[in-house]
Amino acid sequence: MNNKTDNTKSIDMLLAESFKKLVAKKTIEKITIREITDLAGVIRPTFYNHFQDKYELLEWIIVNEIFAPMDPLIDRGELSQAVEGALSVMQEEKEFYDRAVRLTGQNSFREIMTDHVAETILSRLPEVSGREKIYYQWLTPRRLAYFFAGQIVYVVMSWLEDGMKVPPRELVGSFMYFCNHSIIEMVEMVEAEGRL
Repeated sequence: MNNKTDNTKSIDMLLAESFKKLVAKKTIEKITIREITDLAGVIRPTFYNHFQDKYELLEWIIVNEIFAPMDPLIDRGELSQAVEGALSVMQEEKEFYDRAVRLTGQNSFREIMTDHVAETILSRLPEVSGREKIYYQWLTPRRLAYFFAGQIVYVVMSWLEDGMKVPPRELVGSFMYFCNHSIIEMVEMVEAEGRL
């Protein structure tokens, strides 16, 4: 069984590498499954045994390059290091993520990232007992997770769209500041510095 799992993983990686090479040459929307399989040296049915379409392959890459390495760090309470590591991966693979961020609509980079960030948040929320204590019943854990995921993904998307000029550590520091201060405090700080 291990051989099959290892073989599946290596086929997934082979297809991912092929896809990433193609993304360096053209937009994701214009890449065909045949191009991916031809470059990977496999037949088309092999692709469909592993992925439904190129967007599922894109998601696989994002999950395995960004989210999977973050999990153990988050579990140890090293959130800043986890996020910094994910941003560093994006910087190392700048050409790929620069193209990925431009993908819009259904199966977009934003949608994939938002779903996975929200699921990461949800998976770590403690069980809440006494639901009646929450005054705003509309504020479910899922809604809260997606609210915060949207903010996180906005920061990452802005950073990617600006060319990743800010070092990951500085971006993480900015984001942590953002998370630990109210909007009123931040507006007052910006006003005091004359940047508003």
